[in-house]
Amino acid sequence: MDWIAVLSGLGVGIIVGITGVGGGSLMTPLLLSVFKLSPAVAIGTDLWFAALTKVSGSVAHARHGHVKWKLTGLLLAGSIPASIATVAVMHMTEITKGWASTLTFSLGIALLLTAVVVAFKKSWQLVGLRLERYIPESRKPALTVACGVILGVLVSLSSIGAGAIGATLILLLYPRLEARYIVGSDIAHAVPLTLVAGIGHATLGNVNWALLVPLLLGSMPGIWLGAQLTRRLPDNVVRGLLCGSLVLAGWKVIH
Repeated sequence: MDWIAVLSGLGVGIIVGITGVGGGSLMTPLLLSVFKLSPAVAIGTDLWFAALTKVSGSVAHARHGHVKWKLTGLLLAGSIPASIATVAVMHMTEITKGWASTLTFSLGIALLLTAVVVAFKKSWQLVGLRLERYIPESRKPALTVACGVILGVLVSLSSIGAGAIGATLILLLYPRLEARYIVGSDIAHAVPLTLVAGIGHATLGNVNWALLVPLLLGSMPGIWLGAQLTRRLPDNVVRGLLCGSLVLAGWKVIH
């Protein structure tokens, strides 16, 4: 058993439990810096980590009726084909230095976008309410599918985006939707998307299965522990530390 991997999974799980931010934002930089995986293998391994750790949350939200299935279906209508197309392009083009650079750059941008999303978490609803006057209800389904396409490409290239960025896009389009439905629908969308993207990366040989198992073993108690701690830590402190970590990781990855 790789105890460094178990402890890494535990640490990421705790942070996910406290902040609610998807583990991909934290796990992929960890796989690159601590375990020295190539960008492609780090992204593929993290996609499976994200898919499997989100399953229980998705089931729980569905049982409580917190999933807007029409919204989730529209997102999947865009994200699944986009993910398959992105992986297909990767299959058709050899993983060269150029592809590695593209994956690394996509990862860095996704980390920085997540930092911005987390930093201005409370402002996105106000932005969405202002956008409402310009977005009629009849256009929202098409825009939701378009958001799914963006998420499908971003997640397949970086393993990041299905969590915080996905929830923010939903909030911008549906600012009057209650938080529980945004979170539930976002997680219900994230599971199949990350699983499809993960399968695609697995067909490319981009998954370190031996490392994935101890990471998952560590993350399970970590998420539970983080959920208990979240009541005792000030939200501003947690968000500030997380944003700083994401910006630092994103800047380091790009450079």
